[in-house]
Amino acid sequence: MATATEYLRFIVTLVAVVDPFLAVPFFIAFTASTRADARARLARAVAVTVFLVLVLATFVGQSLLALIGASLPSFRVGGGLVLLLMALAMLNAEVGAVRHTPAETQELEAGDVSGVVPLAVPLLAGPGAISTTIIAAESGGIVHRLALVACIAIVTALSWFVLSRAQRIASRMSLTAMNVATRILGLLLAAMAVQTMAEGLRELFPGLQ
Repeated sequence: MATATEYLRFIVTLVAVVDPFLAVPFFIAFTASTRADARARLARAVAVTVFLVLVLATFVGQSLLALIGASLPSFRVGGGLVLLLMALAMLNAEVGAVRHTPAETQELEAGDVSGVVPLAVPLLAGPGAISTTIIAAESGGIVHRLALVACIAIVTALSWFVLSRAQRIASRMSLTAMNVATRILGLLLAAMAVQTMAEGLRELFPGLQ
């Protein structure tokens, strides 16, 4: 198993990547004409979907990499780059095309999708969250991965809490306040992204150490 500090780092990184506050405006827009019980069901469905996607990445992500012939160091560099692109968008208080495209936004607003897609995937459990989970699961056995599942459960519980109270959060927090929270998470994510890329580059090019 990893140390408690490493698990805490994983939780912080995953919270920054998932960023449920960024999904609040989308959730409110999609559920504007629905009843409170329907909003509650959708919040639960989104949280459960995010949990299942990330748990799946924990247990089969490395096997998938091996299947396509990609090494973990190269995936660290690529995953770190994805996180950095997401962080730059968050620093501008934007969703970013890595997380959510304009076409997906139009589908959501038009009601052509269920809400679980794209709210859960790819808005919350997108490429950044999946790559973060796969990288964290690279070291350690079943106990380590079960500990990661517990960390994922904490993050998805936070996401459920935020989405289930999206109306209250939006009424009590101004757009500026939510943007400030997103920018702070983006700054944390940028630091984690650079660290992830640096670790991958050191493994690919030992002479850099």
